[in-house]
Amino acid sequence: MPKNKGKGGKNIKRGKKEADDDKREIIFKEDGQEYALVLRMCGNGRCEAKCIDGITRMCHIRGKMHKKVWISAGDIILVGLRMDMDNDSKADVIHKYTPDEARFLKSCDELPRDLRLNEGVAGVLESRASIFQQIRARIFNDNSILEDAATKYRNGKSTGNATTRDSNS
Repeated sequence: MPKNKGKGGKNIKRGKKEADDDKREIIFKEDGQEYALVLRMCGNGRCEAKCIDGITRMCHIRGKMHKKVWISAGDIILVGLRMDMDNDSKADVIHKYTPDEARFLKSCDELPRDLRLNEGVAGVLESRASIFQQIRARIFNDNSILEDAATKYRNGKSTGNATTRDSNS
């Protein structure tokens, strides 16, 4: 019988192979292709993306990328436009750019300067720290809501479950 070599059977062979592809060749758009920002994932290998030309398209993730390249909201992708169809609302995902590649595309003026990269859904959401700062500022600086609630409570005009229970009894 052969000797066990360790490392735990077949699963170690099936594991993800770590490849150092830090510097891969950047793919620029060609005719019939467009850069897009992923708005949301729709499931079933589809995502909704806003292209640089301003049109929101339903994009299909091609089979080569399916379950190998994970796309999420806020990613920059390269889509292939479907020329044979009359409607311009569908496209195919060709490539997903890493954040470093997206910054490089932005510095090469391939992407618009006003495009926010990696800041949540469609570049609308700020970082968590700034959101928490806004919440703290509203809580500590805007006491008018609390004061209004306190005056209503003092005047007996509060509407809640306690007043409705008393009226029903």
